[in-house]
Amino acid sequence: MKYILLLPLIILSFQLKAQEVNTSSEIYPEFEECEQIDYSNQAQCFNQTLINYIISNFEIPEIVQAESYKGQLTIIFEVDESGDFQLIYLDAAYEELKEETRRVFESLPKIKPATYNGRPVHMQFRIPLRIPLQNNVVVQPVEAEDEIELRKEEKSDAVTQVETNALSEYEKIKSDEFTSPRYDSQINIPLSHEFYSRFDAEFNQIGTNTHSASKPLMFSEVNPYYDFKENRDEMLQDRNTLAGRKLWNEHLIRFQTDKYWFTLDPGFDLQIGKDFEQTEHDFTYNNTRELIIQGGLGEKFNFYSVIYENQGRFAQYYNDFAESIRPAGGDPAIIPGRGIAKTFMDDGYDYPVAEGYLSFTPSEFINIQFGHGNNFIGDGYRSLLLSDNSSPYPYLKLNTKFWKIKYTNTWMSLRDVRPAVTNSGSFRTKYIANHYLSLNISKRLNLGFFESVMWENDNDRGFDLNYLNPVIFYRAIEFATGADGGNAIIGLTGKYKISNQMYTYGQWLIDEFSSSDVFGGEGSWKNKLGFQLGLKYFNAFDVENLYLQAEYNQVRPYTYSHNSITLNYAHNNQSMAHLWGANFREIIGIARYKKDRWLGSAKFIYGKRGFDFSEKGDYFGQDIYRNEEDRPFDTGVEIGQGNTTNSFYSELEAAYIVNPSTNLKLFASFIYRNFNPQANTPANFENSTTWINFGLRTDIFNWYFDY
Repeated sequence: MKYILLLPLIILSFQLKAQEVNTSSEIYPEFEECEQIDYSNQAQCFNQTLINYIISNFEIPEIVQAESYKGQLTIIFEVDESGDFQLIYLDAAYEELKEETRRVFESLPKIKPATYNGRPVHMQFRIPLRIPLQNNVVVQPVEAEDEIELRKEEKSDAVTQVETNALSEYEKIKSDEFTSPRYDSQINIPLSHEFYSRFDAEFNQIGTNTHSASKPLMFSEVNPYYDFKENRDEMLQDRNTLAGRKLWNEHLIRFQTDKYWFTLDPGFDLQIGKDFEQTEHDFTYNNTRELIIQGGLGEKFNFYSVIYENQGRFAQYYNDFAESIRPAGGDPAIIPGRGIAKTFMDDGYDYPVAEGYLSFTPSEFINIQFGHGNNFIGDGYRSLLLSDNSSPYPYLKLNTKFWKIKYTNTWMSLRDVRPAVTNSGSFRTKYIANHYLSLNISKRLNLGFFESVMWENDNDRGFDLNYLNPVIFYRAIEFATGADGGNAIIGLTGKYKISNQMYTYGQWLIDEFSSSDVFGGEGSWKNKLGFQLGLKYFNAFDVENLYLQAEYNQVRPYTYSHNSITLNYAHNNQSMAHLWGANFREIIGIARYKKDRWLGSAKFIYGKRGFDFSEKGDYFGQDIYRNEEDRPFDTGVEIGQGNTTNSFYSELEAAYIVNPSTNLKLFASFIYRNFNPQANTPANFENSTTWINFGLRTDIFNWYFDY
């Protein structure tokens, strides 16, 4: 109320004068309140409306009142061609007065811009405000000769302003209020099964025109259905100190303006555990430090990068598998899903990893990404088409979404790192191009069509431009480039929403289609097929946040392999699809529960697998890196043939989300694995593992220990 009493004096203290106005052809900017005012009163209405707005919103800082300051605040601003208010020059004795003036001007609404001969133009104004307010005097109209002097003064002010701006550019780099723009951006949601399970139900409600199989999804795709910010805010703690907020609630460094934003965070994957069947070492461990930076430049361009520095030693079965897929060149192992490892302290592994991408959205229909990482196609825990099981790889991805369609094209550069194909110390390069078309047939039914082709860099072929066309049929190109020019895989996916709490999903993979062999009933080796069927149940049995999943997978022998073994569906000695390779069937059960920051999960996997009895003997179809010509027979081929092995894997985990902004978790896990082959061989022998782990982890990728 005390400021309202000063309203008449403040109004008299303002003088608004448009520069270089030609009243015969130039029209003042127009507030909504002035739309019905005639031309002769437009200037007065603009001035009065602006003054009223500033007065009603301006709060004189306490320090100015306390020190009985006497002086003048000079403001030069313009209304640009878009109708936005832009501060050009601001002079005041107190920084608090400047900050308050900026705040008020930033809150001004967009208005109708000034026009000159009917064309929008910018118009500049000057306001001198005297403090204390009782020192203001009545402002008289400016005569023509005085106007010339005023323009000279304003020109001098403008020169001073340019010099001042140049010298104070650094000081002006300040963050606005941070609004978590990542959740509306084209940043990818990190591939974490647990994190995706949080919004799976909302994203797959009956009637939504969404596409969930092509992953990673972007935050902007999911945020309209699942409010990431609201769900994060529900987990925030009341922390008053800076250290407390950064540890429990916020990004370490965050910066945002109206034009760009970024965050920078440390990440961790610190684990200490015990493999009770391992006698050589007392403990297992993993020591990962991460640096994560992400941000956006404008509304169409985003970036993400994470650097991992890792050392670790795992349960013995996992170490054995990592060493069994070691690369050429003397390195001891490849850590599955991560990368090539060096020896660390004689009994551990050192395996640096880097991931990142650039994301560009030129229109609302298209997103283009160029990066180094992993991709996934499917709605299940496993994928028979494209999984995040392998080490990261370079890729170029094009996502196109319109009508009831999402169309994903991905081009990848992969490596064959075996000694047999290494050339002059460098690994063999091969390429994969795939496209996946997701179509919502109805509000309940979704079908997807997948095609992929692999080719190697033979005859310095390099990246074959034939496969760059995003809408071409790759199978036809394979034939056109020669029988050995590529290896094509096709697949079909489906999803049916039974209710808003439940949907079923599946995949059908065809590696080599010969109708006479597939339907001949003789079990031909050419019958290279894979099949998946799964069910998800949300808020199961009316228990909020209880998530249940059941899944069945099977892949026939010799699938994903090729008579030219460099054309198998693999990268860095790891399958690009199911981590077990081929010649298996499995059933998976998963339960997850979340309450506030607390998480719990249980996973059970039972499988039947068929291995070889020796590396150079008959090939029974599990190892996708072997040559199909080493098969022992052409017909009578069945899943589990060879060294039949039953395997059981169970994993229990409890976790507490330390920081919901970075998905940092404190966790404890228990793993029991039983592996029972028909015959013990150097590569596969009977063993049982009980492994416990405790740790602190930033959950931004999937660990798969279920080999």
